[in-house]
Amino acid sequence: MFQPAPTTTRDDKAFDVGSPLQGTRRRNGKRWLLVIGGLVLIFGTLAGIKVVQIMTMIKVGKTMLPPPESVASAKVQSVDWQPSRATVGTLIAIRGVTLGAEVTGTVREIGFENGGLVKKGQLIVRLDTSAESAQLQSALADAALAKQTLERAESLRKQEVNTQAELENAQAKDKQSRAAVVNLQAIINKKVIRAPFDGRAGIRQVELGQVVSPGTPIVSLQTVTPIYVEFQLPQQSLAEVKLGQKVQLTTDVYPGATWEGEITTVNQEVDTATRNVRMRATVQNPDGRLAPGMFASVDVASGEPRKLLVVPATAVLFAPYGDSVYVLENKKGDDGKEHLLAQQRFIRTAERRGDYVAVSSGLAEGETVASSGAFKLRSGVPVVINNNVAPPAQFVPAPVDR
Repeated sequence: MFQPAPTTTRDDKAFDVGSPLQGTRRRNGKRWLLVIGGLVLIFGTLAGIKVVQIMTMIKVGKTMLPPPESVASAKVQSVDWQPSRATVGTLIAIRGVTLGAEVTGTVREIGFENGGLVKKGQLIVRLDTSAESAQLQSALADAALAKQTLERAESLRKQEVNTQAELENAQAKDKQSRAAVVNLQAIINKKVIRAPFDGRAGIRQVELGQVVSPGTPIVSLQTVTPIYVEFQLPQQSLAEVKLGQKVQLTTDVYPGATWEGEITTVNQEVDTATRNVRMRATVQNPDGRLAPGMFASVDVASGEPRKLLVVPATAVLFAPYGDSVYVLENKKGDDGKEHLLAQQRFIRTAERRGDYVAVSSGLAEGETVASSGAFKLRSGVPVVINNNVAPPAQFVPAPVDR
């Protein structure tokens, strides 16, 4: 009997083909999970190692100190501080005049050297007096004759030989002749110009043979030993500055040189425009280096000396929020060892003189501060002292040519 052949439906084929593809997908998913897990493990291990390294570095950093900074040091010292007021002044000669001619004449003799010292009464310039000398001889002769005439008239009057009018006429002529002699002698004296006081002559302004007229300047004469210095101070200084107060004078013409003096005049009038008081001090000038008209810096002592602590000005860090210094102290660092550390300390400053600044509060005598290199410090930084990096501070600094 005939049997029909077996047949396969479409749904059965799809089922048989899909089973191998699903197994492949499952295997691939497991592989990716293993890869991701491995990467997470690797990254986690690396992160852990890095965290351990960072923690170790932090712990080491806490116990490490930065390398020490090299600075210069100075002791806080106590000195006798004389309060003073600084100002500027002008030098003025004790006596000064420009000698000139009073009458017309021709220069016949010059008795001084340019810039030389002259004594009181020394000949400066002699003008031509030949005409006046001749007239003087004639006047002397007239005076002698008038005197003889007067004596004769007086004798005759006693004998009542002449009249009273003749006697009076003789007396008048005698007086006139003597006055003429005196007048000519005065003219001759005016043509001989002499120094009115001791001093130093300037540059002469006339030459031999020159005809001068009244008022023609001949030479300036100044007395500069001692010398005056005039300056002004605020009116508040009247309570501190008195006659006899000491002053110290310096000028940029002679760096490093100082001159001492004292106040000899205090003007009793206050300038209404500036509220300043004009003062004058007498300064010794034995070598004559100070000249009238020079500009000078003047330090005027005011008040009584007092004890103050001072530090070099280079040690102070000036700032709007407050001035400070770095105090050098031996302290234990974070490593447990003793180091020389810098500690910032705020101070209150007072006057300044030379290379030093007075400190009114914030420091104690004997403490050590960083006098050079303080700008690179901060609190807790170790330092090493090297006093060769900066020159020593001075109250009266003088430049050194090296």
